[in-house]
Amino acid sequence: MEVKNHTSVTEFILLGLTQDPTLGVILFVIFLGIYAVTLTGNISIITLIRSCSQLQTPMYLFLSHLAFVDIGFSTSVTPIMLIGFLKFRMSLPVAGCKSQLCSVVSFGTTECFLLAAMAYDRYVAICSPLLYSIHMSPKVCSILLGASYICGCINGWTFTGCVLSMSFCGPNEVNHFFCDFSPLLKLSCSDISLIGIIPSISSGLVIMSTVCVISLSYVFILITVLKMRSKEGRQKAFSTCTSHLTAVTLYYGTIFFIYVMPKSSYSTEQNKVISLFYTVVIPMLNPLIYSLRNKDVKEALRKSTVGILS
Repeated sequence: MEVKNHTSVTEFILLGLTQDPTLGVILFVIFLGIYAVTLTGNISIITLIRSCSQLQTPMYLFLSHLAFVDIGFSTSVTPIMLIGFLKFRMSLPVAGCKSQLCSVVSFGTTECFLLAAMAYDRYVAICSPLLYSIHMSPKVCSILLGASYICGCINGWTFTGCVLSMSFCGPNEVNHFFCDFSPLLKLSCSDISLIGIIPSISSGLVIMSTVCVISLSYVFILITVLKMRSKEGRQKAFSTCTSHLTAVTLYYGTIFFIYVMPKSSYSTEQNKVISLFYTVVIPMLNPLIYSLRNKDVKEALRKSTVGILS
């Protein structure tokens, strides 16, 4: 079968966050700092977990992969956005734009499933502690991690496949700071009645399935904790969940506005700000959340720091 390429547009121009050169320089400095903190924080989390024996548990295994995904998530967007601040209008070849979309969706979806796996891990640890080593064995952890990455890639390729089936023969200015699906959909000159629905269904399934796992896990955790007679036991159980709950609330709160709220309820500029938060800011916040609110991580970090200084 002969495959025809209907794409006459050779590159897309990202309009970015601002058209003001002065503000662009200011934003460049701010987001360069955020990106530096993101890389430093997440690499530190990965290194600390891999090197500290007391953190060799499923919970921290998932956390190390979450840090890796956050690095990939932020790196998919931030460097190109930073160049755009200095070049005023950043141009990307069509293939590069599609690759960026695939990367962003894949890492974003993988993060959803990793957060769900971490919720299940907390459920088993609190509700079935005697069976924890069985239900969270290395084999089970490997399956959960593999499924997270595979589902991420499948959703990424679903979005990319839809873009590959589009024809772009007119305007090529993307009103965003990265190649997101919705702005690309607006530029297509082909029939998008079906193409526009498929990614929505795919994203909806991802969000619904992971939210259900997280919600059910915490419902059972809450029931179990409330049955505990010891106040210290309840506090300890809740303390192991606060970091994860904070990360889940931040991440799914922003995703809700992007993919669940009606498009008419927010403007393109609001969409950019919300997208900026979950693609750039949250990957920076996650290592801070898990290091500042987790006693094990803080203790391991203290020992590591003392060992380096001594």
